[in-house]
Amino acid sequence: MSLSPPAIMSTPVAERSLAPDLARGAMLLFIALAHAHMFLAHETTGFRGYAVDGTALDRAVAGLQVLFVDGRALPMFAGLFGYGLARLVDRRMRSGADWPQARRLVRRRSWWLLAFGFAHAALLFFGDILAAYGFIGLVFTGLLAAKDRTLLRTTGIVLAFHVLVVIAAGFSAEAAGHENASPTLVADPVEAVAARLLVWSALTPTFYVVDVVPAFAIGIWAARRRILDEPSRHLPLLRRTALWGIAIGVVGGLPLMLADTQLWHAEGPVAIAAYVLHSLTGLGTGLGLAALVALIAARNAQGHNAEPGHRAAGPLTRALAACGQRSLTCYLLQSVAFTALFVPYAGNLGATLGDAAASGIAVLVWAATVALAAWMARAGVRGPFEVLLRRLTYGRA
Repeated sequence: MSLSPPAIMSTPVAERSLAPDLARGAMLLFIALAHAHMFLAHETTGFRGYAVDGTALDRAVAGLQVLFVDGRALPMFAGLFGYGLARLVDRRMRSGADWPQARRLVRRRSWWLLAFGFAHAALLFFGDILAAYGFIGLVFTGLLAAKDRTLLRTTGIVLAFHVLVVIAAGFSAEAAGHENASPTLVADPVEAVAARLLVWSALTPTFYVVDVVPAFAIGIWAARRRILDEPSRHLPLLRRTALWGIAIGVVGGLPLMLADTQLWHAEGPVAIAAYVLHSLTGLGTGLGLAALVALIAARNAQGHNAEPGHRAAGPLTRALAACGQRSLTCYLLQSVAFTALFVPYAGNLGATLGDAAASGIAVLVWAATVALAAWMARAGVRGPFEVLLRRLTYGRA
């Protein structure tokens, strides 16, 4: 998933700010880690989908990911989505468009994101997030022009609704005995399409949307202050956000981590309370991680965008930024790789691997997309899906 995780490249590369692109590129690793284990054929899982009977290494990896990845990467990408969309609208209006024109552009782009999400879910992965971004771009477009007070009020209201959704999901998981019913386990390719779309159609308007909107609103607030575009001007705020956001997420995620790794045998309402706390505090970690990347970007300003006292970006930073500039393409390539490797009608590794091995593969897949993006940047090639989305949104002109 501006995604943004996935972002259209409406700004020339030389004029792009480092921090948002660097954040997207780095956090695609978290997306890969969060998705890979969903392709595994565990019989029984914890609330976050990890095996409850895995090896010690599997449970150690699962514990780290519950604390730092699951329910944490998505809020960060949602914040970047709001930030990118707000900057897109600002650029359009500065170029002479009025608000109705900018709103039409956002909605046209959102319809296409919905279409991308549908295709992604039908062909590859039920956990698609593109359609949720498209849905939010259609339903919550008004937030892009709303007052700051409205943004904060919306965040609070949706967080309250989010608690209800997570509680319902928790009770549903408990009632089903935490049986793994992932669509990625369906052996027949045609039946798998129907299974993926069924789960995707339920997740998108409920769980994903309420998970995305709070961070989306905060991202709009941050964009109005150009916090990621000019991180050196906001260092105290970024340091506090990184420190307290990540700390809140770790403390809030600890009970669920202990429960999902079987170090604490919680069940019923107590376990569900841990699940809710983990989900709520994930917003803090997501924003904290975004702030941490912005601090890194402030020390590695790139090329002519470098500010006094900043070092030129190194090759790793440039590669991560290139991945962020092509985040939609790299996001979809992850699903292509996981489908080819894990599902029963392809590589079928999901039938035998544990959580630790799946996470190792996720790291390798992410690293391959970073390397590919770096090569594309050197060759002057844009991401094909970014180009397609931009063409569909803006037309040939």
